[in-house]
Amino acid sequence: MSPFTGSATRTERWRHLRLTIDDGVATITLARPEKLNALTFGAYADLRDLLAELSRERAVRALVLGGEGRGFCSGGDVDEIIGATLSMDTAQLLDFNRMTGQTVRALRECPFPVIAAVHGVAAGAGAVLALAADFRVADPTARFAFLFTRVGLSGGDMGAAYLLPRVVGLGHATRLLMLGDPVGAAEAERIGLISELTEEGAAGARAAVLARRLAEGPALAHAQTKALLTAELDMPLAASVEMDAATQALLMHGEDYAEFHAAFTEKRPAKWRGR
Repeated sequence: MSPFTGSATRTERWRHLRLTIDDGVATITLARPEKLNALTFGAYADLRDLLAELSRERAVRALVLGGEGRGFCSGGDVDEIIGATLSMDTAQLLDFNRMTGQTVRALRECPFPVIAAVHGVAAGAGAVLALAADFRVADPTARFAFLFTRVGLSGGDMGAAYLLPRVVGLGHATRLLMLGDPVGAAEAERIGLISELTEEGAAGARAAVLARRLAEGPALAHAQTKALLTAELDMPLAASVEMDAATQALLMHGEDYAEFHAAFTEKRPAKWRGR
């Protein structure tokens, strides 16, 4: 994401999300607890646009995505999205589905690690938002369900058929996307869908600790690692090692690389600047 901006000013208020930023760590909270944080058209658009703004500003070095109340996110609102889409024409439906995909791309392409703090339900689009994060920290109440076939749609929604096999393997992904059965926290950890399983009620706090660790580290190295992990998913080995070589050559000119050597020589902790 380019840091260069045009005439648009920074958005000061987000109607469908809650945002806090503390010393390089952003926390985005899906704040519709009475509906289990079900997504609306506005919530999708706000999340997409907020991630773009944070990516341009370059002040955020890690991000936590969580949900208020009893669960992470129950997916698209049945009345406000599913009901509304029944009266849309093909062009409108394509615009909507492209927007949901743009939200997932924004999570994958933002230049900072994203940690999903999951408790309770993460269903449908909510499961895909968690899937698109770089880390999924969950407590024992977490339940993931890719429900798209349950409503008569393809399980490959919002990039799920691309991302899920790469996280849990084709066999597990086929089962989860085809059947739409819920997966509890223990099984999700076993198949690799969860990065870390915490005690009940501790997912948010643990995600914050991880975000702080990442934010205090070499931000440019993290950004480039994330970019390579995404870009090289479909590359042959020769292209991947060439991209790795070019990236490392650039980072070896960076201040953080020199700072590591100075800190090692002086026997002190490195002071990472993200440059």
